[in-house]
Amino acid sequence: MRCSHCGLCCKKTRMLLSSADVTRLERAGWDRQKFMRYDINGFIRLKNRRGFCVFYDIEKYRCRIYKYRPLGCRIYPVVYSEQEGIIVDDLCSMKNTISESEIKRKGKKVMKLLQKIDDEASYHRNTTRKGKVC
Repeated sequence: MRCSHCGLCCKKTRMLLSSADVTRLERAGWDRQKFMRYDINGFIRLKNRRGFCVFYDIEKYRCRIYKYRPLGCRIYPVVYSEQEGIIVDDLCSMKNTISESEIKRKGKKVMKLLQKIDDEASYHRNTTRKGKVC
């Protein structure tokens, strides 16, 4: 599939990040305080600015970190729905261009990524409850 760069998936993003995503972005020169936050459940999320992901260039309709973008962004529009399981996000205007084999391949990546993120959030919750700094 090819991205149309419409920006709909970047609008009011709730994208989860793994620690590997954070590390990759920091190595690319970005300050974590500018792009990430912990939610109340210990999950790391991308920040928004002016209603879009902090990395989305509204004027150019482009991701400023495309080469370093989080794995969830790379896998998109394949997502996990608690009601339906692995699906293609209806929000994506290019959803009809993704093949069944790509959905299957990316679906496996989604599940692996979500398990990693869940484990990291659990660790964060446990260490912050004990008064440790992450």
